Amino acid sequence: MKLPLFYKPGIDETGKEVVLDEAASKHIVQVLRMELSEKLQLTDGVGNLFTVAITGDNRKKCTVTILEKSEIQHPKSAITIAISPVKNTSRFEWLLEKATEIGVTAIVPLLCGRTEKQHLKWERLQGILVSAMLQSQQAWLPLLHEPVKFASYIKEIESVPALHKMIAHCEDENGKHSITKVARPGIPQLILIGPEGDFTKQEIELALQNHFLPVSLGSTRLRTETAGIVAATLLSIP
Repeated sequence: MKLPLFYKPGIDETGKEVVLDEAASKHIVQVLRMELSEKLQLTDGVGNLFTVAITGDNRKKCTVTILEKSEIQHPKSAITIAISPVKNTSRFEWLLEKATEIGVTAIVPLLCGRTEKQHLKWERLQGILVSAMLQSQQAWLPLLHEPVKFASYIKEIESVPALHKMIAHCEDENGKHSITKVARPGIPQLILIGPEGDFTKQEIELALQNHFLPVSLGSTRLRTETAGIVAATLLSIP
């Protein structure tokens, strides 16, 4: 049976003893009713996994001692989903949760011409990512970027080496490829997913001019957040 897993950013290995925050401490001591000397695991979200033992069972400041450290390799096939936030915030939160479970490396809220104004609550969104990482027993926390305008993002990543770039749009176009046939899991992959109403023609043209490959996610028209999950799943298949 796997040990309970908790998130602790910036773990200092030099002191060996780690003090956990109140939320984690309360869960360990009051909810799980763990006792002194029992073991659990911590991750810092950047690939380090620590096996620790409880040395202080204070429900507000539980302390643990590091017994062992292992390093989890970063996924070779890094997947970035650059996707427009949707009007229904709960749907975007659902996307973040499921994308994390699938193993997406980074999520970029993409502000497109048809994106409706959003007020993203950053602390809440980060909490969703952390919970999904722990639930799926992973040691890498996806990077959630600041929202960025479409044209600015295209320019920002134009010089990124060895990046397989794709755009999933809804325009009828004979040149679109099935994503399953052009996915390249051995290298970093990026896919753009548009808002409700799709990308504008100008945005599609800008992406194509910057060597994005137009791809299809299937024969049906998908909601933005569904398209993001379908793309993430198909790109993650070895």
